[in-house]
Amino acid sequence: MKNIKSKMRLFAMLSMVLLIGFASCSEDILQEKPRSVFTPDFFTTEIGVQGGITFLYENMRYLYGHAYYYSALETGTDEYTFAQSADNNFITPDLSGQGAPIQSDTYVTGIAWNTAFPAINTANGIIENAEAVGVNESLVAEARFFRAFNYFILVQQYGGMPLDLGSGELAFNNSAVRTSVRNTVPEVYTKAIFPDLITAVENLPVNPRLTGTVTQNVARLKLAKAYLTYAWWLENPNNIPTYPETPRTDPDGHDAQWYFQQAYDLAVEGIESPGPYALQEYYYDVHLGSNDRNSEWMLYADRTEESQLYNGADLGWSGTDGSANTAVWMVTPNYTTISVDGVAAVQREAAQSYGRPWTRMAPPVEVLTETFDNKDMDSRYDGTFVTSYRGNWDKGGVEAPTITAANGMEIAPGDAVISFLDEYNPNVAYVDGASIGGGELPGRSDYVINPNEINRRFYPGLWKLGTYRTDSQGGLGQPNGALTRPFPIAKYSEFYFIAAEAAVKGASGSYSAYDLINVIRARAGNWRFDNGEQEVRIEDFSDELVAATPTDIDIYYILAERSREYFGEQIRWYDLVRTQKWAELAGTYTIAGNAATDHDPEQFTRTIEDFHYLRPIPQNQLDDLDMTEAEKDAYQNPGY
Repeated sequence: MKNIKSKMRLFAMLSMVLLIGFASCSEDILQEKPRSVFTPDFFTTEIGVQGGITFLYENMRYLYGHAYYYSALETGTDEYTFAQSADNNFITPDLSGQGAPIQSDTYVTGIAWNTAFPAINTANGIIENAEAVGVNESLVAEARFFRAFNYFILVQQYGGMPLDLGSGELAFNNSAVRTSVRNTVPEVYTKAIFPDLITAVENLPVNPRLTGTVTQNVARLKLAKAYLTYAWWLENPNNIPTYPETPRTDPDGHDAQWYFQQAYDLAVEGIESPGPYALQEYYYDVHLGSNDRNSEWMLYADRTEESQLYNGADLGWSGTDGSANTAVWMVTPNYTTISVDGVAAVQREAAQSYGRPWTRMAPPVEVLTETFDNKDMDSRYDGTFVTSYRGNWDKGGVEAPTITAANGMEIAPGDAVISFLDEYNPNVAYVDGASIGGGELPGRSDYVINPNEINRRFYPGLWKLGTYRTDSQGGLGQPNGALTRPFPIAKYSEFYFIAAEAAVKGASGSYSAYDLINVIRARAGNWRFDNGEQEVRIEDFSDELVAATPTDIDIYYILAERSREYFGEQIRWYDLVRTQKWAELAGTYTIAGNAATDHDPEQFTRTIEDFHYLRPIPQNQLDDLDMTEAEKDAYQNPGY
């Protein structure tokens, strides 16, 4: 299969473009003088343009699947809090008073800033010089897409962004500039994001030129999402401050309602003109490892198990730095401490329900009891979490055919050792089963935990993003290597959510919010496999889920459905910030403590201030600016 990862790999060089361009450069780096490679002339060659485009795709790996960037967009939301083994990369963004406050040197909040600008300046170089090379306009449109893509990430997290990196607005910069001026939010949207994405929609092909490259509909989806987000920004229902300070008015004279309508119209156009994209028939298949890169995945940060070089991380034993896909490790409980009858019953395995456990992030109780409240009919809970940890001691070389588990009953490899119940059962008697705090129920050989009694040490893992390898040869494989799966960024299903959200905000057209959401809910009711029970399950509850949909859908229902659909996919912070519901929906949460035997949850309160809706400008950026302290203070977002 022809794939973008088989193209030339210039990250090691091209990532230096920013270091010789934008204000985050340092003099010791400049003294290395790699500039003979990175002058604008480099992008006037075909190899330069191709290498630049390849870098734009590869650069996504440094955000999507990155363990600590994952924390920045999930910890502190209603989807995740910190877990038993967390450090300040997870405790701090939780905002629950358990760690230091978010500051300008908080690592996780600065990752987007330090990652997006190399891509923006690379895109500038391609766009500025491509005409001289005679590059096809559709290839230039890919660069425009990624410039807008990265500016969209930045404006959502930090507010107004500099459009001039040193050589003029949206121009390629190859000089060491030590000053910077931030444009306003409306300027970033109307000068950079919207024009680039409109051009990308016009010039990108309907079908990808290579597996995984952007298309007309990918650009349409991002443009619709940008319109939706900007509309909320203009409306500003809770009077959240922006920075740099500017009136909430649009330079083109449009109001929020106009942009909500644009978002709706574009999303409906994407639904009605799908190109090569389509919803999977079953939610389970959307994230099944063997079905990666399916028709629903429109954009993803790609990886591979075929080559360590092109995977961007070690296939056998990997750290969490660089482009390694290790996000799911953070939300994986330490199931390797499960011990039954003197046997390490559940061993670390390179399979989707297992992987490498870091125990840094845990879902609050409310995720299991409120967000996913219909576990029997709605397949999205089953297709999201690991709800039963099963014996695999045989793959680790333990020859015992059975071991004695709950209630003195025997279990064999493949049987559930410990399970999370779908609903609360008052008859659970906790006996510290499997050495991980499990309880017993009469007649069951597996230990169990009630959904409202999880703790920061042991909780359901995240199946949807779990490890998938094809080279384990029937054994435990390589569970310690960085994931070789692509990380999903944009899905066809989001067209339905964008249009539905815009409809809730007053947009009108052929489909109501009720119509659109029910397409998603009907699919959620369709089962072909029960992940928790690990058995075929052919059932269809589509009619029941549609019947349960309220006819008067509001933004709270949209956000709940988005969490059920995209739980743990590194977008929840954006959803809560866009709609200004962060403090309201994530201000409190419930979970038990760090001990495996702790099944007495307590409530925690987060202090989410208005200024938290913007991240701080990273301290390393401020330190490198050749400006007075007063000017640096004015550059920083208020509150930090």
